[in-house]
Amino acid sequence: GSGFIIKESGIVITNNHVIANAEDILVRVGDKEYKAKLIGADPYMDVAVLQMETKDKFKPVEFGDSDLARVGDWAVAIGNPFGLGGTVTAGIISARNRDINLTRYDDFIQTDASINQGNSGGPLFNLKGEVIGINTAILGQGGSIGIGFAIPANAASNVIDQLIEFGETKRGWLGVRIQEVTKEIAEVEKLKKPQGALVASVGEKSPADKAGVKAGDIILEFDGKKIDTMRKLPKVVANTKVGKSVELKIWRNKKLITKKLTLGRLESSEEFKEKKTKIIKKKEEIIESLKISVRDINDKDISSRNLNKKTTGVVITNIEKNSQLINLLEVNDIILEVQKTSIKKTSDLKNIVDGIFKKGEKTLLLTIINKNNRRRYLGVKIN
Repeated sequence: GSGFIIKESGIVITNNHVIANAEDILVRVGDKEYKAKLIGADPYMDVAVLQMETKDKFKPVEFGDSDLARVGDWAVAIGNPFGLGGTVTAGIISARNRDINLTRYDDFIQTDASINQGNSGGPLFNLKGEVIGINTAILGQGGSIGIGFAIPANAASNVIDQLIEFGETKRGWLGVRIQEVTKEIAEVEKLKKPQGALVASVGEKSPADKAGVKAGDIILEFDGKKIDTMRKLPKVVANTKVGKSVELKIWRNKKLITKKLTLGRLESSEEFKEKKTKIIKKKEEIIESLKISVRDINDKDISSRNLNKKTTGVVITNIEKNSQLINLLEVNDIILEVQKTSIKKTSDLKNIVDGIFKKGEKTLLLTIINKNNRRRYLGVKIN
C-alpha cells in the first residue's frame, strides 16, 4: 500500500484496508524503513492514521480544499503500484460525489490518473501540490482502466483530526434504518418527486425514537441541509457534531412537519458495535505474481477437514487460467509453507512470494495440503 506524511513528527495517512489485521507495520521513506504504530483507524471511511517510531523529522504534505476541485482539473496520483516503488501518474478529475456502494459514506472524487493495486492510501494532488484526496479504489479486476476513486480531503481530514485527538471517531447518530424513496412511493405519498430518506424502522431509545420519528416518515431535511437521496442522510448525520440540537423536516401523512432532537454518537450505539467486527474482517486476497486468490484458514476448515488444530495457512479460492500453478494446485488446497517458511495469513504469502520474485529466484517450494488432506511438497518453476 501507499501513504503520505502530514506532520513532521512522522504521522502517516493510509487506507484502513491497507493495514487491517496487520501484526507489524513498516513505512518506507526513500531508502529508509521505519516501524510504525496505529494511532487510530476508521473502517467506515477506510482511513487509518499511523505514527512512525523515530525521532527523524519529515517534510509533510498539506491538505487542500477538495470542495474547490472541479471536473476537468488536473490531478496527480503518487503511490506504490504493484510494489514497484514511488510512481507518479497524472490525469484529470473525471467526476465528483461518486457513490459506488463501497463504504457507508461514499463521496468519491473520480479520476483517470492511473490508480492500480498498491496505490491504496496514496495522495491525489492538485497542481498546487495540495492533497485533495486519498486514493482508495479501482473499478474492475486487475489493472487501471482510467476509473479510480479517492476519498475527498475535506471529509477525510475531519475523521483524521478525530483519530489523532481521540484515537477513534465521534460521528453523529440518528438511529433510523432507511430506504430509498422510489417513484411509486413518491406518487402514493403525494411528493412532487422522489426525494428524501424513507424511515423503514426506528431504533429503540435512539435520538430519533425519543424525538417521535416514526416508521413511514420521509426525512426531507436535516439540520438545514436538503436530503435529495437516501444515501445523503448518513453522510450528513455522520458529519454533524455529537450532542448538537438539530431540526428535521419530515413528510408524514402528506404534510410537512418539524421535529427537534439531540444527536447521539454512532460509535456508542448497539448498531455500530454489531457491525464493527463484520467490516474489519478481510476476505480474500489476490496474489498478483502467482495469479491466485487466497483466504485465511478458519476453524470451519480445520474441523470439517479433520486437520490438526494448530494448522496455519491459506486456502486457495481461485486460480487464473494463465497462472503458473494451474494444473499443479486446485481450489481448496491449503498452502502451509513457502521455501519452508510457515504461512500464518494471506499477507505472509504475499510478502514472501513478492520477495522471491524480487530476488529473481527460479523455483518456489510449496508445502501444501491437497483435497485428499495429504501433506505434499511441490517445486514450481517460476518466470
